[in-house]
Amino acid sequence: MINMQRSAPNILITGTPGVGKSLMSRMLSEKSGLVWLDVSKLAIENECLEEYDEVYQCRVLDEEKLLDGMENLMNEGGKIVDYHGAEFFPERWFDIVFVLRTDNTILYDRLKERGYSGKKLEDNIDCEIFQTILEEARTSYREEIVHELMSNNMDQLADNVKRICQWLEQWKIDNT
Repeated sequence: MINMQRSAPNILITGTPGVGKSLMSRMLSEKSGLVWLDVSKLAIENECLEEYDEVYQCRVLDEEKLLDGMENLMNEGGKIVDYHGAEFFPERWFDIVFVLRTDNTILYDRLKERGYSGKKLEDNIDCEIFQTILEEARTSYREEIVHELMSNNMDQLADNVKRICQWLEQWKIDNT
């Protein structure tokens, strides 16, 4: 047990950009009543972004400032954290971690549609091919709480949400 005081679990949903984290997090939040924390939006709202990275065409995250701002929210429990990285979040925050994976051809099309190109597109596809986020999660959290889920289409997404809701029901039984 991570934290006996929490009345609801915290879930991390992670994976390469474009695998469906935000869509799944929104759907899961709507079905479960847990609060969805989109880390990218939190970083903007709490001014946790630093200089601009020309190569990746995005601002650099101040991880420490973000974590400081999230600490009290995470201690409450009942959060779904949606982010493309896993390693810098404290293990104590999460009761379960889901790493979404997508077929490389599908992911390529999704990222191109988002306007990714050049090194940014190539590196994200490589990240998925080499299972970088999955390995990061496996080295950052206890093996038994890290789960890989395929996210190629809406049917798989709906099945994943259903499975996580079943896990949530069991968590409530086990923790009351």
